[in-house]
Amino acid sequence: MARPPLLTLQDVSLTFGGTPLLTEASLQLGAGDRIALVGRNGSGKSTLLRIAAGMVEADGGRRFLQPDATVRYLAQEPDLSAHASVGDYVTTGLAPGDDPHAVRATLEALGLDPDAPPGPMSGGEVRRAALAHALAPDPDVLLLDEPTNHLDIAAIAWLEATLRARRKALVLISHDRAFLDALSTAVVWLDRGRTHRMDRGFDAFEDWRDQLLAAEDEERRRLDKTIAAEEAWVRYGVTARRKRNMGRLHKLQALRAERREARGRTGLAEMRLADAERSGRRLVVAEGLIKSFGERTLVRDLSLTVMRGDRLGIVGPNGVGKTTLVNLLLGRLAPDAGTVAFGTDLKVNLIDQRRAALDPDEPLRRAVSPAGTDTVTVGGASRHVAGYLKDFLFAPEQFNTPVGALSGGERARVLLARAFAMPSNVLVLDEPTNDLDLETLDLLAEVIADTDSTVILVSHDRDFLDRTVTTTVVAEGDGRWTEYAGGWSDMLAQRGEAPVGVMAAAAPPAPAERARKPVRGAPRPVQRKLSFREKHDLDTLPARIEALGRTIASLSDALADANLYARDPARFARLTDELAAAQAERDVGEERWLELEMKREELETG
Repeated sequence: MARPPLLTLQDVSLTFGGTPLLTEASLQLGAGDRIALVGRNGSGKSTLLRIAAGMVEADGGRRFLQPDATVRYLAQEPDLSAHASVGDYVTTGLAPGDDPHAVRATLEALGLDPDAPPGPMSGGEVRRAALAHALAPDPDVLLLDEPTNHLDIAAIAWLEATLRARRKALVLISHDRAFLDALSTAVVWLDRGRTHRMDRGFDAFEDWRDQLLAAEDEERRRLDKTIAAEEAWVRYGVTARRKRNMGRLHKLQALRAERREARGRTGLAEMRLADAERSGRRLVVAEGLIKSFGERTLVRDLSLTVMRGDRLGIVGPNGVGKTTLVNLLLGRLAPDAGTVAFGTDLKVNLIDQRRAALDPDEPLRRAVSPAGTDTVTVGGASRHVAGYLKDFLFAPEQFNTPVGALSGGERARVLLARAFAMPSNVLVLDEPTNDLDLETLDLLAEVIADTDSTVILVSHDRDFLDRTVTTTVVAEGDGRWTEYAGGWSDMLAQRGEAPVGVMAAAAPPAPAERARKPVRGAPRPVQRKLSFREKHDLDTLPARIEALGRTIASLSDALADANLYARDPARFARLTDELAAAQAERDVGEERWLELEMKREELETG
């Protein structure tokens, strides 16, 4: 016999400032359900989660929670300032009858000192403390809003294993596709105030969503045709018969109202980088770098070359020295030993996860135009600030809003808009995925994958790394770093095991079982499909190889002129160099395509 749901929201509605945020939102959560709650930034996901937690009262609809069920909610920006210690904060989450020893056990599993004061904690440590606050009581219902923000891959892997082992009811809001793929058993899509449910994991979401949108587009086309037919009848039929059919007029008015009131879908942001002049071919050549702080060595005997057009991913636990490594490669920090040589014409653009470049009191329109003008220059073209902000999905009424009043996702888009308007040929992104919705992440991944600029990406988002970088540099522990070709999945396939400190041990047992059970290692991810970058290369390389073939033929024809060298030796030398470069690029492309085609066949037949 099916058990009744633990938590139910039915036809919930909520209006902010006269604008409906939620209209017909529903959520049903049973024991063991793990629901991914997805939707665009500003669609109301966090608000719906707070309604489910009982923290916000809806204008209409019904909320029901089983009387004996316990609920814990993880906020995006938890506040620990009123507590003397981290342990004190986590203890406030316990209910009568909860195991008090669970507080220390959970905090220690997350690498936090229960007696530490919360004041000097980093963003990642605050997030871990908030997770302990939600997890230590082992509630029946967990409501987690962006739980992976500011966590490193070790903590994300631990959290995945913990949530999978507990089998409790769970609702997740997250931008981390790999995290959602690993945990979700159902998806609730919040779109224009209404919810749609799919009882499959997140990996099936996008195809299902696209089918719903296609059906909606077809219904809108039918509605437009019906309106056109009714308007034709009103225009010609009434005159011909000299009388009015009031029923059909009312129907036309209703159809027009339905079409007018339909809430249009939120579009995609339009992003493009403002490229500067091309840099030299070799951007950074590091040899034997060593950097220590006190007795701790963060970089030990590192040699690395960054070429123009490389997309370098840097991966490692929080505190391992990723920022130090980036600063060494950019020349912002001097090494204790070793040398760093830089190419010519480097113009670096840094997008910092701390968003230090944003003044919270500055109006939005000024945040993207620091010079104070009403125009920005993007890709060599002058744009009005208003139009440029619309590209990043900001409404006109927001243009004078202080940056500090925007949501986390909106501030992330401001930072991208500001950075993309600054000409650069080296783009450094430090955790750019925090707070962005999935659609904007997809677009950002395409921009990074398609740019001619060199990209250095620090990220804990495994899927995003797979879709963007061509090289991954991994912290191995004790200041040692190793370079691998490809993204996260490619690195794991080459290494054959998880990097030191990156994939932590599996979760501790649930509170009732914690006493003496051993901790097992987390399972190693297995690549069962081509990564985003591999699929992109497989699809685009044939056209590129064909274009190179035409270039080679054209250059060969030009060089076939027996008098060219005597007439123009400089042009002869230039064409010879271009021919060699094109032939080398075609050879590399053909080898890459063959390798990927063989891999695709192996995966499909395996």
